[in-house]
Amino acid sequence: MSKRLTLYTRADCCLCAEMKATIERVARTVALVVEEIDVDSSPELRRAYGDQVPVLLIDGRKAFKYRAPERELLRRLKDRRGADR
Repeated sequence: MSKRLTLYTRADCCLCAEMKATIERVARTVALVVEEIDVDSSPELRRAYGDQVPVLLIDGRKAFKYRAPERELLRRLKDRRGADR
């Protein structure tokens, strides 16, 4: 079963690019569905996230802000997978 990741990001954000690269590496070993949302696409998202991007949600729950170390992301995905059984 795929895990659903939601990544709140914005253009020209070096931390966002870093987190996207981490997600791409992890996606090679774990089934993921990734939705990327630009926080500058709406005033509500801009207010909610401001400069606090990137933000990564796993299955709708906030998991990381600014950085997602690859090992920690894998650990959280595995922990959640085990809890879903």
